[in-house]
Amino acid sequence: MYILTDKLYYKEDISIDESKQIIFTRLDNQEIIEWLKEHYFPESFLEDIANEDQSITYEFSKSFKMIILKYFIQDEEDELLYDDENVALIITENKFIFLSRNENIIKNVVSHLYKRYEEKDSLEYITYSVLDIIIDHTMSIVDKLDDRLEEIEDEIFSQEVDEQEIQKHLYFARRTLNRIAKLSVQSNDAVNKVYNHLDTKIRQKLKYEFIDLKEHLSYLINESKSYLDRTGYLQNLLMGFLSNRMNQAMQRLAAISLIFLPLTFIVGNYGMNFKHMPELDWEYGYYYIWGLNIFIAWIIFKWLKKQKWI
Repeated sequence: MYILTDKLYYKEDISIDESKQIIFTRLDNQEIIEWLKEHYFPESFLEDIANEDQSITYEFSKSFKMIILKYFIQDEEDELLYDDENVALIITENKFIFLSRNENIIKNVVSHLYKRYEEKDSLEYITYSVLDIIIDHTMSIVDKLDDRLEEIEDEIFSQEVDEQEIQKHLYFARRTLNRIAKLSVQSNDAVNKVYNHLDTKIRQKLKYEFIDLKEHLSYLINESKSYLDRTGYLQNLLMGFLSNRMNQAMQRLAAISLIFLPLTFIVGNYGMNFKHMPELDWEYGYYYIWGLNIFIAWIIFKWLKKQKWI
């Protein structure tokens, strides 16, 4: 469990009192769960937090505000595949509680928050800061996907491609971008609700901070959809490249066949078993036929090269 006061503390157990506290801990922390129940945290909110399939939402009661968001983490299956996990933000009059099942998510968020944290910060500003950290993290993923898609495009044009590997990367990139686009729309709705439920004075004070959040979410929605289209373009480009490579291979085979077709015809003629064939008595007939074959093959080869078939 992490707690921010004058500095960042890590403790197995902390005393939850009535003072201002900023807490980051795992979702299965029974001490936090019991404290929430004791202070009449709605049972439906607890069910939403425990539900792994819970969508992004903003809920509030008389004493609590709760925001459930998605935090993206890289999947081991592929470098372009990111899974989303629920994180819960619970805000009371003097408490900010961040809950997640994943210890790495907690460490990442708390380390980023600590760099910008000041003890005088209000809980509303802490809420904005954590929202900003989560959204910025998603933006960094989109930027990383953009860079990797550029590399994939260069790989395709370099004509040294592993078709299956690139197809796999593009498939997982599409899954990630589609998920980011969808969840960014939901996040935008949640951020609007958070802002609209702030006190008037605080809303005015944090006006530009929340405008910044909305701009970042608009960026995520637009860019993820744009890159989603780009993955479709790259798939078509790859298919076109592979089709062109296959056509070139078939063209070379056709060219080779065209060279040997007249040669096969000539050899076939002289392979017939007729008793009286005038050329059988030629002293240099064998060499003449070889010369004729080479000459015909050379003429056809030069013509094919002129036509850029080979």
